[in-house]
Parts: sequence; structure tokens; C-alpha cells
Amino acid sequence: VAYAPPKADPAPAAQPTASPSPVDQRFVIKRILPITGPIKYGEWHWDDKDVPAGPIVVTVDLDARVLSVFKGGYEIGAAAVLIGSPEKPTPTGIFPITEKQRVHTSNLYDAPMPYMQRLTNDGVTLHATKVEWGYASHGCVGMPEEFARRVFETTQVGDKVYITKGKTANMGDSLTGA
Repeated sequence: VAYAPPKADPAPAAQPTASPSPVDQRFVIKRILPITGPIKYGEWHWDDKDVPAGPIVVTVDLDARVLSVFKGGYEIGAAAVLIGSPEKPTPTGIFPITEKQRVHTSNLYDAPMPYMQRLTNDGVTLHATKVEWGYASHGCVGMPEEFARRVFETTQVGDKVYITKGKTANMGDSLTGA
């Protein structure tokens, strides 16, 4: 009787690997405004000169209390902002702008909210306020008035606002997290 060695199991077939999704270059950070030091309440910066057309993304870092506006990946605006109090915090997440009103008064607090851009159905908005006073809001993101006007004129209903707590964006990062 001849001895036959056991047959080796065939090598497992290579499993297809998912290739990473391509990053949409329109949302990759290509420029951050050259701002020295922390932005103080009431201070803002804007430079959209020679910036090509592209989608608008607004970011808010609650820890830094800074709102930035990006156009096609180029930061065109940044300002120190007021955010919610511990009792009425500003929510984190991704919020499309659902409504815009140049002149608006809060129906909850009977307070003027110029350049209002609604983020939630329960009243959280971006709007102009006296930021230099340094007070907290009822969950809204308050901006210096001239800066709020520029943001209002730049955004459209449907543009997304990314509100994070302590997330730092750097050159080459994707604004959409993809």
C-alpha cells in the first residue's frame, strides 16, 4: 500500500478590500487665515479675495468659541462667538441651515436676532449679537454684527454648520470628515 500525504487545503481566496472613498477636494482645507493668537470677543477676520468658487461650510468649535467659514476649502472668515450656557448648551452635530431672516426677533425671548440662520426647530440659530459683552446665549451662536452680515450674505439654506467641542481642523483635513 502506497502512502499518500494528506492534501493541503487550497489557499483561501483573497477577500476584496474596500478601497477608501475618494475625498471630495472641494471640502479639503487649503488655507487657514493667518491669525496671531486667540481671537478676542468682538474680534473677527474676513478675507475672501481671490478665493475660487466652491461650497460653503461653517464650523463652530465650542471649546475655542470660534466660528470659521470655509469656501471651497479656503477659510474666508473667523470670529470669536458667544455660545450657550451650561443650562442651555449649544448642541454639537451637523446642522443644515433651514431658514434665513435678515431681521428676526426671538419669539421665546423677545430679543432681536439680526442675520438669523436657523439650525434647529427648537430655536438654535446663528445670529448677530453684542459679542464684546462676553455673555452666554440660550444655545445660539452669537457673532459680531458685521461678521454676521458677511456670513449671512455668503451662506445659503442647506449649507451645513459643523458644531464640535474641541476638534481642531488643520491644512489638508476634510471639513466633512470623509
